[in-house]
Amino acid sequence: MFDEDLYKRPSPTALLNPLCDPIFKAIFTQGTEESNLALKSFLSAILGRNIVNVELQPNEPAVDAPSQMQMSFDVSVKFDDGEYADIEVQRRRKEYDYAVRSEIQVARLLNSNVKKGDNWSVEKVYQISVLNFEFDKDDNSALSWYSMKNKNGKGLGDRLNVIYLDLIKIHELFGKPVEDLKLYEKWGLYLSYANDESRRDYIDRIVESEKGIMAAEYTVKYMSEEEANWFRQNSYDTAMRDYNSEMQAATKKGLQKGMEQGLQQGLQKGLQQGLQQGLQQGLQQGIEKGLQQGLQKGLQEKAVETAKNLLKLNTLTVEQIAEAVGLPLEKVQELAGVI
Repeated sequence: MFDEDLYKRPSPTALLNPLCDPIFKAIFTQGTEESNLALKSFLSAILGRNIVNVELQPNEPAVDAPSQMQMSFDVSVKFDDGEYADIEVQRRRKEYDYAVRSEIQVARLLNSNVKKGDNWSVEKVYQISVLNFEFDKDDNSALSWYSMKNKNGKGLGDRLNVIYLDLIKIHELFGKPVEDLKLYEKWGLYLSYANDESRRDYIDRIVESEKGIMAAEYTVKYMSEEEANWFRQNSYDTAMRDYNSEMQAATKKGLQKGMEQGLQQGLQKGLQQGLQQGLQQGLQQGIEKGLQQGLQKGLQEKAVETAKNLLKLNTLTVEQIAEAVGLPLEKVQELAGVI
């Protein structure tokens, strides 16, 4: 059933959540002067150098068939010196080794941008992750930079760089005099609390202190006036909640199945060994199946269902519907032809 509340703005002054994946990406990819200024300011804060020119790169994954529609919420950029960066936001810790994931991502980024030639010349790449969870409790730094080094700290070519902005640690800085904040700390606080009306006085002071964040605020306010963007955020959050619920159910089911298998094996090989193996098998099955299929399938089915409902309402154009639900225009036109 179509939920009209997905379109509603909570209040006339309510702002979209910058940490919601589609909103985060939209802040930096509007193609406007404000969006470009915000992107350069954010990158300057993270990389610790003044970014003057940056070019957005296409990063939507290839689609083999209409039923395999995919979405990417990362922001991919190229610098004027030939370096590349991929920016993402992660709101929740997932059930996998995040460090290994980052290594694979930055390796893919380097591999996809290596030019064929007769030498090993290649520019640096950066995998930048904004984390709304604590990655390393033993690291007191809110901004952590990882590259390949030996046990004595000597680096190789520094071509592979993984950078984490830990928002949980930055939350502890709320209320600190704005003039004493580093630029990446200002960005972390803004992204965390821009949509929190109870903290607006402090966030407004941060916005006024940095032109790049001011540009981001302008973009967020402009986007917050559009019902389609509230629909996009609320639909995504709903899909994420559905996915998390399915994951919890899958894990519980896998655990139960694993316990049963473990008990059966325990009769033959010993209760201790059997239970442990059953638990591992059950958890692995539940997590792998849910992780690989749950989120993607849920997001796509939700998008198609919503597009059909919007077409039936006959209040938006197919272009507006495609933009709102994140489907290709051709798919929405196809749905319109059968309704």
